[in-house]
Amino acid sequence: MASISSDHQHRHYENITDEHVLDDDKLLKLRNATYHSNLTKLPKSIQDYIEEKAKICQPDAIHICDGSIEEYRAFLQVLQKNKVIQKLEKMNNCWLALTDPKDVARVESRTFISTKNMLDTIPQPKSGFKQVDASLNLRNLKCTALGNWMSPEDLDYELGRRLPGCMKGRTMYVVPYSMGPVGGPISKIGIELTDSPYVVCNMRIMTRMGIDVFEKIGDHGNFVKCLHTVGVPLPTQRTIVNNWPCNPEMTMIAHLPEKNEVISFGSGYGGNSLLGKKCFALRLGSIIAKREGWLAEHMLILGITNPQGVKKYIAAAFPSQCGKTNLAMLTPTVPGWKIECVGDDIAWMKFNEKGELRAINPENGFFGVCPGTSNSTNPIAMKTIQKHTIFTNVAHTPDGEVYWEGMDDNMVAHGEHLISWKGKDWTKDSKEPAAHPNSRFCAPAEQCPIIDPNWESPEGVPISAIIFGGRRPQGVPLIYESFDWEHGVYIGASMKSEATAAAEHKGKVIMHDPFAMRPFFGYNFGKYCRHWLSLNKDGRKMPKIFNVNWFRKSNNGQGSFLWPGFGENIRVLEWIFKRTDNDESIAQKTPIGFMPKFDSFDMDGLNLSSESIQELFSLDKEFWLEELDEIRRYFDQNVNKSMPNEVLNQLNCIREQFLSLN
Repeated sequence: MASISSDHQHRHYENITDEHVLDDDKLLKLRNATYHSNLTKLPKSIQDYIEEKAKICQPDAIHICDGSIEEYRAFLQVLQKNKVIQKLEKMNNCWLALTDPKDVARVESRTFISTKNMLDTIPQPKSGFKQVDASLNLRNLKCTALGNWMSPEDLDYELGRRLPGCMKGRTMYVVPYSMGPVGGPISKIGIELTDSPYVVCNMRIMTRMGIDVFEKIGDHGNFVKCLHTVGVPLPTQRTIVNNWPCNPEMTMIAHLPEKNEVISFGSGYGGNSLLGKKCFALRLGSIIAKREGWLAEHMLILGITNPQGVKKYIAAAFPSQCGKTNLAMLTPTVPGWKIECVGDDIAWMKFNEKGELRAINPENGFFGVCPGTSNSTNPIAMKTIQKHTIFTNVAHTPDGEVYWEGMDDNMVAHGEHLISWKGKDWTKDSKEPAAHPNSRFCAPAEQCPIIDPNWESPEGVPISAIIFGGRRPQGVPLIYESFDWEHGVYIGASMKSEATAAAEHKGKVIMHDPFAMRPFFGYNFGKYCRHWLSLNKDGRKMPKIFNVNWFRKSNNGQGSFLWPGFGENIRVLEWIFKRTDNDESIAQKTPIGFMPKFDSFDMDGLNLSSESIQELFSLDKEFWLEELDEIRRYFDQNVNKSMPNEVLNQLNCIREQFLSLN
């Protein structure tokens, strides 16, 4: 199974049947002769990497993944046999994993970058670093609001406490994968070594995984090195909950940009273990992008076609659980408009020789939040996840169907008994939620009914507009446009949003989330802003930049949502579409940017009062003066001397314009 041969069919998911599980000695315990035979066929750079980590981690066996459908099916059945996942019998080749309740989300407090020079990674906070909880077990970790840093010496110490022997009793799986179409001009290659077959199965969905990737790697090692371990060597004295090995007390996710390497220890949750995703595609990706003059961003990409058949592409940055997937898969309520999905989470964007900003979705699947996803909020996502999907931490019915909050109230309206994500009996009267708030689906992108025909174009799609947005119940209007690129960089830098369940933060606290990248910056945020500013060059077709807020509430943020959202968001996209054609008749200048003229925004068919419409677009002078003061304090305290003057000048200009109002 580990032979190096071409397999162009491994991406397909059709015709999967319940054949026998491959015997353990065929799949999981490769004979030494087989192992050595296959290892020597790999590029020397990969051989060296595997041997280096195998000596430290000491796995019982090494399996080189080929990405084939047969291999994928065998892994799923081995996981089922070991009770890590269960088959959802009422669905088409869908599976459910229930994790240890201590391993359910990204652990930002345990995630950091290690470089020789601290200021390469994080700004020097004006008031000093955050106090680090001793229970993190991370020596001399420097924590800030914009990322965490550890010196290489302290990292070596921490690795020395964790990695030796960490894979004893387990198999090391070698996962070759491409972020983006294999061989594309914007794509990059990674190799993940993991002791989790759950990770292998999810990586096959989320990346272009397969042995054809090896052909793109030379002996000099032009790939990102990713090492992941659940941190539980066998035999173990630890209590394994839900057959889900993890080591939350010692979890850490370390990024080593000077070595193009990621090392993740102790967590099996996707955001911490699928290292092609946030770790490679955003944290290391943003560093690589800075080196090479492009952008790696936490953005969806969608194609939008107007009733006349004109098509454009838009990228949009939202923090987790702020509607990225819903917007990427939007079903328009206005006739004649069409939305197609390129990607729902990450965009790699690079200017080509014609000056166009071209974007690819480096991923191959969707790793979406389940709660709140339904046939009314996102029917496209619901269709996408009906087959060949791995669910994590959702509830299920005894006969094998999934359930989560907000999906279908009729399923539980009459006291039906479900099995919760904790494996407990659950009814609608239970005090705990049926599904974890951060429960996930992992589904192949090719299954999306509205997947864009150019979603796998190696050159990417041309971006006409970039949208920023977050959950702002108070003060921020539905839509406004930046005056220019520099002002747009300020808009991204000043983003704020309510915290979400995708990270550890509890409750609805308004947090700064610049560019929706706060948890994902690979380097100093001040230098990140400067990199964005540097991209504006003569001869380039700079996208227009917008800010949206679907989440404004009535009664000064205390009431109900003013905007219906979901499919009605096409009305906002329509205005953006027209503005990318420089339609001056639909915009008016305000202190914060260009906003729609009252009579130019399509409100036909919406049951909105004139008072609600006025509140949606209103600008309260006192709110904005306080907002600007708070943003300045945030920049001053957290970015300090690293913040470019161009960004601060934008803030000053907006403040002066508000002060000039009567």
